[in-house]
Amino acid sequence: MKTEMEKCLAGEWYDCHDPFFMDLKSKAHHLLMKYNSLPYEQKTEKYAVLKEMFGSIGANVSVGHSFICDYGCNIHIGDNVTVNTGCTFVDCNKITIGNNVLVAPNVQIYTATHPVEFNERLILTETLDGCKYVRRTFALPVMIEDGCWIGGGVILPGVTIGQKCVIGAGSVVTKDIPANSLAVGNPCRVIRKINQM
Repeated sequence: MKTEMEKCLAGEWYDCHDPFFMDLKSKAHHLLMKYNSLPYEQKTEKYAVLKEMFGSIGANVSVGHSFICDYGCNIHIGDNVTVNTGCTFVDCNKITIGNNVLVAPNVQIYTATHPVEFNERLILTETLDGCKYVRRTFALPVMIEDGCWIGGGVILPGVTIGQKCVIGAGSVVTKDIPANSLAVGNPCRVIRKINQM
């Protein structure tokens, strides 16, 4: 039988209130409080907290103040990455950021989602204590490949942004963006290819 985390990472329905996830959230919350309270100049200490919190982190990584995430352990960041201020990563599933990526202020990356139909989203379930409503949740990974610049906006579950893309500020990325693209808007659309050397 799969654990709730295995179900989650497989993109299946999972119980987001399972004690395992509550422990992950608690650990991440305490690390985030520590991280966001450290002065800008204490880069060594800040990096050590990120290393403890994230699933993996490369060299020369900067994450701005007031960073928020769910679990932390599902975030994987490569080398030479800047995540600017006020970003939120809902990392119920994997968020993978490649090398040489710029993430603008207030970028929101979501992996968790729910069914649109009410009767699929909220299920009446029998328990030992009677009946209760359970919200169906599933999560899909997000991948940002090498060399991207992500302007302030939102990236939705299950999206891959190909290498060297530029995503315009204010965009809502709802589907994959092919490599070497300039994409903007809500929903985000490719407006032209980017010349590569």
